[in-house]
Amino acid sequence: MSIGIWQILLVVALVVLLFGRNKISDLMGDVAKGIKSFKKGMAEDETDERPTIDHNAAEPMTAKSSEEEKSKAKAG
Repeated sequence: MSIGIWQILLVVALVVLLFGRNKISDLMGDVAKGIKSFKKGMAEDETDERPTIDHNAAEPMTAKSSEEEKSKAKAG
């Protein structure tokens, strides 16, 4: 037994009666806004430049090197 056109129409009619046309149209509008926002975000992602790593840059200070510099400053 398969779902016929009359069963689909009955379900659609019940949904419209329960939720009303305004809520359904608002929901569909929100879905459309979400899709547009997603597409916009994906397009922005593709155009953003990826940050590059500069391997010649100075090494970041670690806790050990920071302590060594403090002890050198006190001694000097």
